[in-house]
Amino acid sequence: MTSQMLADSYLPSQEHDELRAVVRRVVGEQVTPHAAMVDEEAAFPRMAYDALRAADLHAVHVPEEYRGNGADALAACIVIEEVARGCASTSLIPAVNKLGSLPLLLAGSEDLKQRYLPPLARGDALFCYALSESDAGSDVASMRTRARPEGDGWLLDGTKRWITNAGEGTTYVVFAVTDPGAARGRHLSAFVVERSDPGVGFGPPERKLGIKGSPTREVHLDGVRILGDRLIGERGDGMSLALRTLDHTRVTIAAQALGIAQGALDLALGYVKQRQQFGKAVAQFQGVQFMLADMGMRLEAARQLTYAAAAKSERGDADLTFFSAAAKCFASDVAMDLTTDAVQLLGGYGYTRDFPAERFMRDAKITQIYEGTNQVQRIVLARQLLR
Repeated sequence: MTSQMLADSYLPSQEHDELRAVVRRVVGEQVTPHAAMVDEEAAFPRMAYDALRAADLHAVHVPEEYRGNGADALAACIVIEEVARGCASTSLIPAVNKLGSLPLLLAGSEDLKQRYLPPLARGDALFCYALSESDAGSDVASMRTRARPEGDGWLLDGTKRWITNAGEGTTYVVFAVTDPGAARGRHLSAFVVERSDPGVGFGPPERKLGIKGSPTREVHLDGVRILGDRLIGERGDGMSLALRTLDHTRVTIAAQALGIAQGALDLALGYVKQRQQFGKAVAQFQGVQFMLADMGMRLEAARQLTYAAAAKSERGDADLTFFSAAAKCFASDVAMDLTTDAVQLLGGYGYTRDFPAERFMRDAKITQIYEGTNQVQRIVLARQLLR
């Protein structure tokens, strides 16, 4: 493969650039102005959500046959990146809509897809992904939520934790143990659960360091009865489906990290060009320029890796697992470093809530943790290299 062919495999097209311009305009006008309030009040970004739905940017990944835009993986990343640049909490709307609905796209029956994807495309549904539990985060196979056959359906009992947008979401993909005696990795299955199903309840919102506008709650399943047609894929395929899903959606977390880092860099650049010390702009000091150079260099490296991973996600390449883990791990580490540097460059102002630098730094931290901690990502990367 020539270097040009490699570049073309993930180079954004004119359509991608036009999409970015649209998203940037919508975010600048209707998302960013509310970001500080959303953070301060830990309030779901209702106005921003409405703006994304009005612009058809809330779930661009839904295929056209289910009345969606049919946007490719790179386009979905661009949307999430640009929204996160203005408000990380709001970026979790398109990101988790993709995370929650991807198991349906990967393994759901045609009936399930026709039932649940068109409402998502219209903006009438908000998806959630219910995988983690108190004792089953990185070790997903240790989950305790049970789904027992009952009549022509299933009975679900258990508690899911750290579920993004829980309570606000209407549709939940829930992973549960269906065969306790089966081999590890073959004992889990996935189901569609609706918020309105009897027995579904929610804990209070978690009090978090960042992304405060995206509610994180426990999901309680107390004798939830669902019909058998809500099983996603085959019984026992839940573990492989969860891992396949994350291979694709870790790329979107990388995109979120890019947006947060870009927002912090934009802020820092504007500040150091205006701030005067010793009779000249802070931007003229070589030490500051070195910091900015490193920030820009690492951010662009993360962006290229993320876009390459998005292309591999779209094609379903065999090395997607490696690239998605690498993109998520590297981009989130870069975001944490860049946002910390942005606070440093703003000095005392960076430490106050008068400027969004400290919010960018708080929001960046979670990208190193969810959808697999960066320690887990490094284990995944090492195993892929050693295979």
